[in-house]
Amino acid sequence: MKKIAVTMGDPGGIGPEVLVRALTDQGLRGCLPVVIGDFRVIQDAVEKFRCPLRIEVIDRAEEARPAPETLWLLEAGTLLTYAKNRPEAENGVACVRYIRKAVALAMDGAVDAVVTAPISKEALRLAGLHWPGHTEMLAELTATRRYAMMLVGEPLRVVLVTIHTALKNVPGLITKERVLETSRLAAKACTMLGIENPRIAVAGLNPHAGESGIFGNEETEEIIPAIREAREQGIPVEGPWPPDTVFFKAYHGVVDMVVCMYHDQGLIPLKMIAFDRGVNVTVGLPIIRTSPDHGTAYDIAWKGVGNPSSMIEAIKMAIRLRLVE
Repeated sequence: MKKIAVTMGDPGGIGPEVLVRALTDQGLRGCLPVVIGDFRVIQDAVEKFRCPLRIEVIDRAEEARPAPETLWLLEAGTLLTYAKNRPEAENGVACVRYIRKAVALAMDGAVDAVVTAPISKEALRLAGLHWPGHTEMLAELTATRRYAMMLVGEPLRVVLVTIHTALKNVPGLITKERVLETSRLAAKACTMLGIENPRIAVAGLNPHAGESGIFGNEETEEIIPAIREAREQGIPVEGPWPPDTVFFKAYHGVVDMVVCMYHDQGLIPLKMIAFDRGVNVTVGLPIIRTSPDHGTAYDIAWKGVGNPSSMIEAIKMAIRLRLVE
């Protein structure tokens, strides 16, 4: 049975609600979650949303054991007060404490995986913290240089060459080296998922994948050379495929994974078909990390309408994945 550290996320966001609701799902009995967060916030969520969970505070992850309707909580600091439904510096600082603790547990082997509830980029900024999101923070905390964001919303799976950057910056960031490295990580992600003999498609950046340079040179100058070298290294990639057709192929099982050039290129089709059950996986870390593919949802947080499906899928994905070197 896998022991999984689950961070609470932003106290004022939807994280506490979807977390406590997810932990009542019968489909998660195959793992042992250990919540990293704040007792007062978790207690508020359990009581407000009438979850049949008994909170047990522990000092070490090793103390958690299978027990029905029990939420094992390992605190990482205590909030005297916390704001709801808006980004606050104090909540941003608290989020980082939870993540640091969960990562340390995973790096020490005390837990088998980490699942992170949503945090707010604005709250991080208000707290004077430099990370634009979870992915970059986790990479720094684990001293990881080569990593990528994979999003899964079956049957689609996408890996991103560029992540959190303005769209106008993307063409300059599409280099042979980046596309090649992301292709390697896509192959690694397939292995983590247990996909044998994977088929990986690389999307073009421009309409019609550049149409032989008519609509842009990124394909001919950077993407195609990266694909060629990846294939020489034994990585099963094809492309570049036109962005307006590659996801249709992936949806119908022609390919197992799509390497996308930028954030929304991959996220728009994935969220179209799996908005409530998408999962974010950081590939390349020395630990397994997943998260629900949605944000803090301040507008609906603490109102009893949060959908825990994506959190449930994130925990299931943490159970499914296997760590590979």
